[in-house]
Amino acid sequence: MVDDMPQSIMEPDMATRSWIPIPAESHFSLANIPFGIISTADKTNHRPAVAIGEYALDLEAFAAGGGFLKLASIQRDLLVFSQPTLNAFAALGRSVHREVRKYLQHIFAEDTDYPHILKSYSSSQRDSLIRLTEVINHLPMQIGDYTDFYAGRNHAYNVGVLFRGPDNALQPNYSHLPVGYHGRASSVVVSGAPIRRPCGQIIQDPKAEPKIPVFHPSKRLDIELELGAFVCKSNDIGDPIPIEEAEEHLFGFVLMNDWSARDIQAWEYVPLGPFNAKNFGTSISPWVVLADALEPFRCEGLENKTQLLHYLQEGKTNNVYDISLEVDLITPSGATTTITHTNSKNLLFSFPQMIAHHTVTGCPMRVGDLLGSGTISGADPGTQGSMLEQCSNGKATIKLTNGEERTFLRDGDTVTIRGWSVNSNGARVGFGECVGSILPAHFASNT
Repeated sequence: MVDDMPQSIMEPDMATRSWIPIPAESHFSLANIPFGIISTADKTNHRPAVAIGEYALDLEAFAAGGGFLKLASIQRDLLVFSQPTLNAFAALGRSVHREVRKYLQHIFAEDTDYPHILKSYSSSQRDSLIRLTEVINHLPMQIGDYTDFYAGRNHAYNVGVLFRGPDNALQPNYSHLPVGYHGRASSVVVSGAPIRRPCGQIIQDPKAEPKIPVFHPSKRLDIELELGAFVCKSNDIGDPIPIEEAEEHLFGFVLMNDWSARDIQAWEYVPLGPFNAKNFGTSISPWVVLADALEPFRCEGLENKTQLLHYLQEGKTNNVYDISLEVDLITPSGATTTITHTNSKNLLFSFPQMIAHHTVTGCPMRVGDLLGSGTISGADPGTQGSMLEQCSNGKATIKLTNGEERTFLRDGDTVTIRGWSVNSNGARVGFGECVGSILPAHFASNT
């Protein structure tokens, strides 16, 4: 536990100000304290850090300098802050995450009881506080497995209408279980990494018979706006995770762009689902917002009128989060258009339900496993989380601020996703950005 820490300071949704200047629009307020992995030009090893305002606190340097001396419960585990990923820290469990976050909130509080640890200790500040503009972000976790769900009902319905019509838009199983598929963990990249346009088999003329594919760069490269969650607690093979225990398996959350090649997918997905259309790249934001930081923003998701089987029945209705989401498309010339404004509460199933369903067969989850929510779309124009929906599968165009139009992404386009919540004191709990730019395909026409 934290030595002699006042209870009022320990509350995560505090009104306390920080001695570090934090811009009002910063995603990294004192109410947040997200964790990530950084390096710097003068210290190239990957190591844990937290973001606060316009700074990162290097947790390796902070721990080495005695920064955690007043947190007795973490003393035997200080080596987790010298690891190249957050897996070891995550594996300590939700109670430890909670104590460490609250302790750091207290260290950064303007009226901290421990000013000698960082606030008044210039040497410690010099060694451990680094401007965010000077850090290099890396994947926060070693990801063993990645599962992408399809819990955004509005997106599922919109896409179903495009391909099957409104009467058959949703499959009969859709509201009974969180539909998902196993993705490719090796191609999950951190924000800022470029995405190479994939090549594959596509059908040039969908109306032609017989359908003969050609090998070609994807012409319908798309985004998928999602929320990602990391697992922090494993289960043994053969042992399902009960729904009432599933939250204890959630470490924290990131923004996600699950890039999709729609034309490759259209040809390959029957009968086993997407494969190459999804395995070439998934971008995530670098800072993991802890589950506790999002507690004040719990809300109800989309209503599910289906009577769920017992293993999916949660004891609470406020099982998703109220997070504002937006997507910018930036052209090679630099013209920026916000193409999507939506909210993460547009989900039919929660992450605990996803975990309960994923493991009901006895499938083992491991620390660092990544779960994707599925594309998050609202019900109105301008709230869709994919270009496929916005352009009605190529029948319409997306108007950009510089007069250009898009149906799908062009080479050189950059996509930026942002997400944040605002607490009752006006402080933001956000994710920063999830950014990716499209590189031209490696293509040989005689392949």
